[in-house]
Amino acid sequence: MRHVKFVFSIATSSVLLLGFALGARAQTAVTLLVPNPFRGSLDKLIPQFESQSGYKVEVTHGKGLGTRDQIARGEKFDVSILLPPFPEALASGNIDPKSATTLARFTLSLGVRKGAPKPDISTPEALRKVLQDANSIAVVDPNIGSDGFSTRQALQELGIFDAIASKTKLGATSTAAAALVAKGDADLCIFYYNEMLPNPNVDTVGRLPGEFANPGQAVAFISTHVQDAKAAKALVDYLSSPEVEASYKADGLLPGR
Repeated sequence: MRHVKFVFSIATSSVLLLGFALGARAQTAVTLLVPNPFRGSLDKLIPQFESQSGYKVEVTHGKGLGTRDQIARGEKFDVSILLPPFPEALASGNIDPKSATTLARFTLSLGVRKGAPKPDISTPEALRKVLQDANSIAVVDPNIGSDGFSTRQALQELGIFDAIASKTKLGATSTAAAALVAKGDADLCIFYYNEMLPNPNVDTVGRLPGEFANPGQAVAFISTHVQDAKAAKALVDYLSSPEVEASYKADGLLPGR
């Protein structure tokens, strides 16, 4: 009888320990910082990762430029997705440069009011003429949004930034820029293609020519203060895997590879 009780005790203890270990893994939370331009894609992918891995993800959304500042000033997340350039964030020592992993790439696009004619922007010359002929152009504020920052760089590369500066109208977000077009306050808008596709207020004319509008990158970093390095790496590996490339493409993003 004592032998039976002893065996039963060992078996019970093993089950409890196994249950505790599995429960601890299931309750492991990875904190993740996501810039708004990447939010739509991640909101769909995170539940899939949680289901497959058993890890939980606690997501914090931030602005495209603001996320860089959050890391630079010391806010701690196990994984941070940043849109370059981010020298201050790297210099802060809060993220591991060796962990940098490009997840996907953003492209800029031109939009018009819903139902309006779509101009030809197939070449830099054609786009230059369209922008010069427009009465007003809505863009994201380059001091707030990463798509605005990228738009300014692209227009400078195109050689017409100064020429059209007086007729650009700034929105704090891509949604705000699209609303200006929808209300008739602007003829055109420029922001990220993946944010324009689902916007109900505008029609997408097309991506800006790649000769001057280089794709931006969504880069994931693991924190130097990470709580569970294995869980953080599992999340980054999943978000950069071939498994999710089709989802990125469907959202209007280019694969990171």
